[in-house]
Amino acid sequence: MVSFIGAGPGDPELLTIKGKRLIDSADIIIYAGSLVNPKVLADAKKDACIYNSAGMTLEEVLAVMQEGEAAGKKVVRVHTGDPAVYGAHREQMDALDKMGISYEVIPGVSSFLAAAAALKKEYTLPGVSQTVILTRMEGRTPMPEGEKLLDLARHQATMVIFLSVGMLEELCAVLRQAYRADTPAAVVYKATWEDEKIVRGTLTDLAEKVKEAGIRKTALTVVGDFLGDDYELSKLYDKTFTHEFRKGVEP
Repeated sequence: MVSFIGAGPGDPELLTIKGKRLIDSADIIIYAGSLVNPKVLADAKKDACIYNSAGMTLEEVLAVMQEGEAAGKKVVRVHTGDPAVYGAHREQMDALDKMGISYEVIPGVSSFLAAAAALKKEYTLPGVSQTVILTRMEGRTPMPEGEKLLDLARHQATMVIFLSVGMLEELCAVLRQAYRADTPAAVVYKATWEDEKIVRGTLTDLAEKVKEAGIRKTALTVVGDFLGDDYELSKLYDKTFTHEFRKGVEP
């Protein structure tokens, strides 16, 4: 069986217990070396065969999996964050299905969640936003109809934008067509890594601040009033609010 593992955002302590157990006991490890912190592999077996997929093609990755499975080896495929978000692992799973090779997926902590933790903010605030949109700028990979950045921005939801910090000036210009120019925004570079950086600003000045910080890749952009300080208190802990586990008092 091949195990696809979400390696978390960077900090090796944010690897799940199950993911770590599988990595540490694997015979063959294929990891996304351009993004995964190599410290995640620190306790791998000394005789484990380790492949960095950054320079490999899909066919080469699949060949390693197929050969490992045929030899009765324990194979793990280590992705950054959670593989369900921009992980490109569906095509690998479909290929394994055709080969008759079984697999499992171990979820991980996505970088968008690590970014919120780094910012010490909550994406969903009562009275501000109850929706989080995960997306990216259109680049070499086109966006499907209706998913252009401006289409999504018109919802005024919290936005988390992957793979786009290198186009930040254009990104902010597009968002200013739907959001206020002073809408708070931030860029989180390598959330939870030792060299993590956070740049805060608005849709007006964020691009210039990020340029000055020298950030060009491996970063998330987050946008929305959740970054501000005005919101309503949750009903969940409101003493006047009744729910399944507690009867509220009269106001």
